[in-house]
Amino acid sequence: MASSVEGGGDAGEGEWLKVAELKAMAEAQDPHVKEVDNMTLRRFLRARDHDVDKASAMLLKFVAWRREAVPGGVGGVMPADLVRTELSQDKARMGGVDRAGRPVLLVFPARHLSADRDMAEHKRLVVYLLDRISARIPRGQDKFMCIVDLKGWGYPNSDVRAYIAAIEIMQGYYPERLGKALMVHVPYIFMKAWKMVYPFIDTNTRDKFVFVDDKNLEETLRREMDESQVPEMYGGKLPTVPLTDD
Repeated sequence: MASSVEGGGDAGEGEWLKVAELKAMAEAQDPHVKEVDNMTLRRFLRARDHDVDKASAMLLKFVAWRREAVPGGVGGVMPADLVRTELSQDKARMGGVDRAGRPVLLVFPARHLSADRDMAEHKRLVVYLLDRISARIPRGQDKFMCIVDLKGWGYPNSDVRAYIAAIEIMQGYYPERLGKALMVHVPYIFMKAWKMVYPFIDTNTRDKFVFVDDKNLEETLRREMDESQVPEMYGGKLPTVPLTDD
C-alpha cells in the first residue's frame, strides 16, 4: 500500500492507514478536505505524533483558514498583487538547495520596518513565501531550509507581533515544513526581541533555529550546502533570486 501512495518516502503501511483514517474523519466534517493531498495529510499527522483526533482538528482549522486567507482556498495561490508593497522591499529571496536537497529561503528582517508594516499584508507575504518555497521542495523531501540574515537589524525593525504572526502561520498551517533556520549576523539587541518570540514557538520548532556566530558562518554554510549552492553574499557562487523574478 505504501508504495502506491504518492511520494511515500519512508512511510510504512501503518502510517498510510492512519492517513486514510485522518482523511475520512476530517472530510466527514468538511468536504473541502478532499482537496488536501496525501503528503500534506501525512505532515499534519506527524505534527500531532500520529494522534488522528488531534491531527484532524489541526487539519480542519487549516482548511477553514485557507479558504479565508487565499483566493481559491486549498488549491489556490496567493497573488503577487496582494503583496506588492512587501515584495518591493526585497525582504526575502530564493537560494539554491542544501546537501539534503532542501530548497533554501533567505529572509532579511532588517528590511522590515515596524512603523510601516501593514499586518494583513505581512501575513499574506508569509503565506506567499511559504507557498513559493514549498512548491520548490522536490519529490521525496518534505522540508525547506531558511537563512535568516539579521545584518543591520535594529530597534526600527523590531516587530514582535509580526514575528509571532509568522511563526504561528508556519506552525499551524505548514507543519513539518521547516527543516532548519540558520540565524546569521545576529546583533546582541535582537536577543531582546527573540526572548519575547521564543515562548510562542513550539518545542519541536525551537530546535530547528540555529544561531551561528559570524566566525563560524563560512564553515557552517559549507557544511550545510555544496560550494556551488552557497549564496554569493556569503562568499559562494550562487546568485540569489528576487521573488519578483522567481
